[in-house]
Amino acid sequence: MTKESEIEKLLIEKLTDLKYTYRPDIRDRDGLERNFRKKFEALNRVTLTDAEFARLRDEIVNADVFAAAKTLRERNTFQREDGTPLQYTLVNIKEWCKNDFEVINQLRINTNNSHHRYDVILLINGAPVVQIELKTLEVSPRRAMQQIVDYKNDPGNGYANTLLCFIQLFIVSNRTNTFYFANNHNKHFSFNAEEQFLPVYQFAGEDNKKIAHLDDFADKFLAKCILSEMISRYMVLVVSEQKLLVMRPYQIYAVQAIVECIHQNRGNGYIWHTTGSGKTLTSFKASTLLKDNPDIEKCLFVVDRKDLDRQTREEFNKFQEGCVEENTNTEALVRRMLSEDYADKVIVTTIQKLGLALDENSRRNKKRRKKASLPSKTGWSR
Repeated sequence: MTKESEIEKLLIEKLTDLKYTYRPDIRDRDGLERNFRKKFEALNRVTLTDAEFARLRDEIVNADVFAAAKTLRERNTFQREDGTPLQYTLVNIKEWCKNDFEVINQLRINTNNSHHRYDVILLINGAPVVQIELKTLEVSPRRAMQQIVDYKNDPGNGYANTLLCFIQLFIVSNRTNTFYFANNHNKHFSFNAEEQFLPVYQFAGEDNKKIAHLDDFADKFLAKCILSEMISRYMVLVVSEQKLLVMRPYQIYAVQAIVECIHQNRGNGYIWHTTGSGKTLTSFKASTLLKDNPDIEKCLFVVDRKDLDRQTREEFNKFQEGCVEENTNTEALVRRMLSEDYADKVIVTTIQKLGLALDENSRRNKKRRKKASLPSKTGWSR
């Protein structure tokens, strides 16, 4: 029987092969914070006083999982001792692959109410973003899931009071079977007697074959740039529920196919999903990625009836507040199609309104067409 310590050793060796830097010197809270400070100062080209760093740490450490996830992904402001503002990021949010990637193990976090030890943690620019809990082959990975839930439910746990608040993903494995799931508030984070723990996923290839063995999973999921994309592009912060979602493998491949098809200007494509498989989330993520592409002028999400128009807008705005507005009439749709505002780059509409908007003989369109022409480069998300 392979011992848990041996599984841990093999994983660290694998991650080192994937160009992670192994940091056996980081084994406690102080070591974690010293390393984070060094990475923070290098990234933001600043030297903080001890008092400034202590205040910064207290500001960014947040028991609110959703708030911490936003801080990790955004540009933030900190007021220095002399009153000047410091614009900072915790990681390189434009080019996540260019951050420093490190792996630590057997981290002990002692707080007033908990004394926990964590098997393996992955750091991006010093921020702990992935926790990996390992068990032997004879132990179900669900035992590791239960352990994580128990840790998070402890009063004063490290997830609420230390840099572990930035954990985005949990991975559990007995080396043969590997699962992953997103961090969340406790109300979205439960494990009951029927062993229902959702949403928990196994990664899969484009052929939908499961990638269950830990070595294979590391190659396909934990490689530095792939993990960067998983966190920065394929996790969704659901504003309305203050919840983190990680996309399912087939959703990721669908989004990649849509974006690549448009990038290569290959024309139409067809993606089929069953009811409840997350088609709207797939479309939303494709739309947001296309929205940030300067080569795409408009991304139109076209549906065939009013109730789908309303439902789609509500779902999009649930994922990201104010993402799309209602086109109350054809004139409003035409105005948004001609608008160069970033906020009008993604449009949800019915095929009927779109037909009227594109009708060159429509009286309501003629005046606007004298001042501008409709966009020529359009990304279609459905």
